[in-house]
Amino acid sequence: MSAPSVVLASRNRKKSAEIAELLAPLEIEIQSVADFPDVPETVEDGDSFAANAAKKAGEVARQLSRWAIGEDSGLMVDALDGAPGIYSARYAGENATDDENNAKLITELDGIAAQKRAARYVCNIALADPDGEIRLQVEATCRGRITTDPCGTNGFGYDPYFLIPEYHQTFGELAPAVKRHLSHRARAFERFVPQLLPILRQPE
Repeated sequence: MSAPSVVLASRNRKKSAEIAELLAPLEIEIQSVADFPDVPETVEDGDSFAANAAKKAGEVARQLSRWAIGEDSGLMVDALDGAPGIYSARYAGENATDDENNAKLITELDGIAAQKRAARYVCNIALADPDGEIRLQVEATCRGRITTDPCGTNGFGYDPYFLIPEYHQTFGELAPAVKRHLSHRARAFERFVPQLLPILRQPE
């Protein structure tokens, strides 16, 4: 039996690399939608991480007639009523850089005490079959706190400001091997992976 093949419905190369690493122990072929330039960009207009993940997976699967994994994730800050939430990647505007998004976040939290800067990263993953039907969907979170100053250069997005109190380090400081076990994405894939292979290996 040939190895199952899945397309990651993300053009974010850092995120795709992290996901590919989480899926590496599985005997499946992983490709990125970035390898298929004719596939249009998904408009992320859902009202939740779940809606956006499902839309990404479904649209890419239908375009390519392939199994596809859609992932949507972001940061939710308690003191900001859950912002930036589903707008995490474009918090400071369309095509905003990580530095611009982080700068806006820190400005919004100016004057808020450390103990009131609780936040959580959220990750939702959806698997679509070649017809675009969602066959599996999971969500997981990782709680932490937003620091006032960036620490570390690992990761991406808001990682240098996302402190894990138990480790006294931000995601930007934690070794990648540690983050692979702690992060919202790692936790989501821990739930996702055991259910993934049985679905992919079902006879057509």
